[in-house]
Amino acid sequence: MTKPLFDKHTNFVVKQENPFNGGPPPKLLNRSHTTPTDLFFVRSHGDVPEVDVNSYRLEINGRVAKVLSLSLDEIKNNFEHVTISATLQCAGNRREELMAVKPILKELKWGVDAISHAVWAGVRLRDVLSAAGVESEADSHLHIEFGGLDTTERLNKRFNFGGSIPLSKGFCSEVILAYEMNGEPLPPVHGFPLRAIVPGYIGARSVKWLDRITIQDEPSQNYFQRHAYRLFASDIDPENVKWEEGVMLGEMNVTSVICSHQENEEVDSGTVTIQGYAIAGGGREITRVDVSCDCGATWIQAELLKDSSWAWTLWKASVELKPGKHQLAVRAMDTAINTQPENISQVWNFKGYMNNAWHRVNIEVK
Repeated sequence: MTKPLFDKHTNFVVKQENPFNGGPPPKLLNRSHTTPTDLFFVRSHGDVPEVDVNSYRLEINGRVAKVLSLSLDEIKNNFEHVTISATLQCAGNRREELMAVKPILKELKWGVDAISHAVWAGVRLRDVLSAAGVESEADSHLHIEFGGLDTTERLNKRFNFGGSIPLSKGFCSEVILAYEMNGEPLPPVHGFPLRAIVPGYIGARSVKWLDRITIQDEPSQNYFQRHAYRLFASDIDPENVKWEEGVMLGEMNVTSVICSHQENEEVDSGTVTIQGYAIAGGGREITRVDVSCDCGATWIQAELLKDSSWAWTLWKASVELKPGKHQLAVRAMDTAINTQPENISQVWNFKGYMNNAWHRVNIEVK
């Protein structure tokens, strides 16, 4: 039997080997609140870099009072050790449903699996920035650019992956520079030796293999900030797109997903337990999840299994189903009363990002 790549679980579903991308089977997603590391999804745009921790340095530069160059040991020893329980989600999660509406070219076919939850440990980003003389109030208009050691190629150019967040977000206590994941050192595929964790934002902003932090006047000029991760209206396509007019992605939106059942699955009649996850962007929390078994004609409220502000909410609902075909659907609401659109056509876009329409699964009860 072939050993799984990067020590992933034997059931881990590989979407792409080079660069390595994949996620857990949906039915394993919500078995526990914390995703085991060997099942945690992977989104990479280039090869996993080999990093010599003995020569590794993190540089903090740009609009700083003092340029810093820190070893991993200095980061661990000079700043307070903190933990954060946080869910990361790719902006392309649930792209497969959008692809069924209309083709989306040259993008990974994610199902509901581009999301996972872990307990991260490291140091607060704001503590490191403060050591470089960055002040949150005086410099609130600035942006924090993260630079990674991984390289990729787009538009016939080779470059390192990068992205940015507003300085105001970077000074929030939940944003950390992580060197541990689920109580162990970061595995290479998840960003060893150091990565950013930016809860509430799309996963692309939690840059892995971090080697540079730059404080600057505008968002990152990196391809994956200025070009790739942008949201466009449904009438825009690769032929008529004006990249600068797309919305630069940051905070995630509210969404919910059914994990317990697959499309066209057969189940026995009687009590059926439906389970899944829901998550809100920013600092918002899930306040309600509704489940339907009749295409949205009627709804019942699910039981919520909550954790921290930066975590997904697992949910479950038990229903009595008679023999026949049923369409399951789920919708969530967050604490700002944001909810999900009913029709997937309302959120279709040619990049396949931010799909948060009602999640639907057709089953047959025997």
